[in-house]
Amino acid sequence: MKTPEHPENESSRLDTLRSLNILDTSAEERFDRLTRLAKRLFGVPIALVSLVDANRQWFKSCQGLDASETPRDISFCGHAILGEEIMVVEDATQDKRFHDNPLVTDNPNIRFYAGIPLTVANGSKLGTLCVIDRQPRVLTDEDRDLLNDLGRMVEQEIAAVQLATMDELTLLSNRRGFLALSAHALNVCNRLKKSASLFFIDMDGFKDINDRFGHAEGDRALTSFSNLLRSTCRDADVVGRLGGDEFVVFLTDAGESQSEALLNRLHNLVSKQNSHEQRGYDIRYSVGVVVYDPDRHSTIEDLLEDADKLMYEQKSSKPERKLGTEAGSA
Repeated sequence: MKTPEHPENESSRLDTLRSLNILDTSAEERFDRLTRLAKRLFGVPIALVSLVDANRQWFKSCQGLDASETPRDISFCGHAILGEEIMVVEDATQDKRFHDNPLVTDNPNIRFYAGIPLTVANGSKLGTLCVIDRQPRVLTDEDRDLLNDLGRMVEQEIAAVQLATMDELTLLSNRRGFLALSAHALNVCNRLKKSASLFFIDMDGFKDINDRFGHAEGDRALTSFSNLLRSTCRDADVVGRLGGDEFVVFLTDAGESQSEALLNRLHNLVSKQNSHEQRGYDIRYSVGVVVYDPDRHSTIEDLLEDADKLMYEQKSSKPERKLGTEAGSA
């Protein structure tokens, strides 16, 4: 048996999957109708929407199988997400990757497998739509077209879920997505005894930008700042827009010195952009920084509350500025 390798973007792939807040959720008709359709159209006993987590594959929709998940090490879908096209196994007993796999030698006695990777906007392959038979069979060209069409339909449903966790303007996580991702990251930091920090950021003078230049320019300012924030942060950091002009960053494995370094990078990037772009205003912001204290912060919400207070203390200490009189960026 061959254990599936991990995709090169495994870390960001898992972050994307977990940001959906879809794992271990109840059955949903929008996914179940597609697996029922696949099962009927292909005439197979089993059809699944399988999501490949760190150490397991979990079935968002499952027709013809009692299990809700299996270990990733023995999954067919773990192999399927490594490619771009449909993965077909005509007879698993004759395939060196799977001939001695417990899913082949024991229940559910897989012989035929066809799985199409489910890809989201950032290119991550989160899992598969797959059809399974207990008899060997061949996938025809017509079958391939049909499975491709059904896979695109599942991707559309996943995209609808993703929209509920992503800010449409900035493409950062929204409040729901940020809370889901950062809660997971905080649990990891706790388990591994790693440090963590949280930034609560509010843009200064944002209302004035909207009032003077219009909401379209306000949207451009938000998008510009979110891009700078994304460029500043590491891949492992969780970045989100809570709403309006409020942004948050959760940094894993980062204490005071790492937090200060990131703030300096952000300040330099914002200052550089302000000096190069003549918009009639500078991007300015206030930030509250909290280092995670396990004795004080039991949840992400605790960190947010403390950082929010510190951000407002910094904002209230600044002299009031009017557009066109900016002297700095933070």
